[in-house]
Amino acid sequence: MKWIVACDREGGIGKDGKLLVRLPSDMKYFRQQTLGKTVIMGRSTLESFPGGKPLPDRRNIVLSRRLPENGSYEVCRSEAELLELVKAEDPQDLFVIGGGQIYRLLLPYCDEALVTEIDAVCAADTFIPLLSKDPEWKCVSKSEPVSESGVTYVFAVYRRVRA
Repeated sequence: MKWIVACDREGGIGKDGKLLVRLPSDMKYFRQQTLGKTVIMGRSTLESFPGGKPLPDRRNIVLSRRLPENGSYEVCRSEAELLELVKAEDPQDLFVIGGGQIYRLLLPYCDEALVTEIDAVCAADTFIPLLSKDPEWKCVSKSEPVSESGVTYVFAVYRRVRA
């Protein structure tokens, strides 16, 4: 399982149910990485999409205790139910896409994280743990800095360090 996330220097990922900034190159990167794969999210992340509709051309799984079933996405009521549902899938095809609670809940099952690191501190109300400060994670690659929409960022890949 993998994380895919954009965060600021303090681990901020969103404010008022929205992304901190709109970064077209990051959106393109997200689409390239997740197209044809399985994306796992919480209810609030699903509701933040245009029209509250799941992402096209992906298997959408929503982890929620109260979201009603829907034919356009699958709902899991618990962590155990989710893990059972995806156990036969290639872990490289499973992407955790938010929000903050779901990132924290599923981090122990992830071995890789694709992190768009925004070189700024934004007004955020939703945060993730910073893998750059976690000794269980190592940055294995970083892109050259990208600047757009008045923001500079890099695409970083982290891998879990196995003892």
